[in-house]
Amino acid sequence: MPLLLPGAKTLFLSHFPPLPSPPLQLRRATATSTAAAGRGDDASAAAAASGTTARERRLAKVREERRRREYDREHTYPGWARVLENACRDDDELRAILGDSIGNPELMKQRIQERVRKKGREGFNRSKTGSVAAFKVSFRDFNPLNAFVWFELFGEPTDRDVDLLGGVIQAWYVMGRLGAFNSSNLQLANSMLDFDPSYDSEEASNVMPSSFHDISDVEFQDNWGRVWVDLGTSDYLGLDVLLNCLTQLSSEHLGIKQVVFGGRKLGDWEEGMTSSDYGYKHFKI
Repeated sequence: MPLLLPGAKTLFLSHFPPLPSPPLQLRRATATSTAAAGRGDDASAAAAASGTTARERRLAKVREERRRREYDREHTYPGWARVLENACRDDDELRAILGDSIGNPELMKQRIQERVRKKGREGFNRSKTGSVAAFKVSFRDFNPLNAFVWFELFGEPTDRDVDLLGGVIQAWYVMGRLGAFNSSNLQLANSMLDFDPSYDSEEASNVMPSSFHDISDVEFQDNWGRVWVDLGTSDYLGLDVLLNCLTQLSSEHLGIKQVVFGGRKLGDWEEGMTSSDYGYKHFKI
């Protein structure tokens, strides 16, 4: 082929259109897609290398969030709210008051404040109705197999007072009937409770039984009350238990002036007078 002169070569090439520019944008998009696919492959490869599934990873995330919430609650939760929550386990009334507010201190506070406003502060700060003075204890020819126990009150008892004192005597009798007042088996009372004590069941079963034999109804005339008892084989430990109960009862609820073990007639007691018109009341055991 003959060679063209430079001028003729330029004229010859000018008759052809210019070549199109390369598709740069398409190549950029392709490169971006390729990079994203590469990252996805890397994540899938990492998950496969860890041996976990997507569900397991979600569960792990939920557990981590729960652990964080529990940590925050443990270190920022008010102490008074935690005390209320623990008290709800044994107090049905408090549990009903708090309801679904447990776990939310602000809502718990609102529920308690609403309850106080509704019931009134006097319901929570009720004064004691007992006596600040300790009652006197005396014995008059006391025969544990056939004797009266007398109670002198500061005033004529109300129906509530009769139920309170009668309930204490009834509980005392039931415990004695079941052999509770047996001083021959006081293993824990004579042991040190600084460490876990041991209890010998065989020793307890071999102790001579101790049982309360009989009791009458609790009677009241004016400000005096009495109950007839036959302690049977119960030990005098039962009298200590009764006096401990009466001490708290007198201090908190019903003022007792004195307790007398034995004696046939105290105060203005009239035998055979059982009419409520003359101030007679009784509690059936």
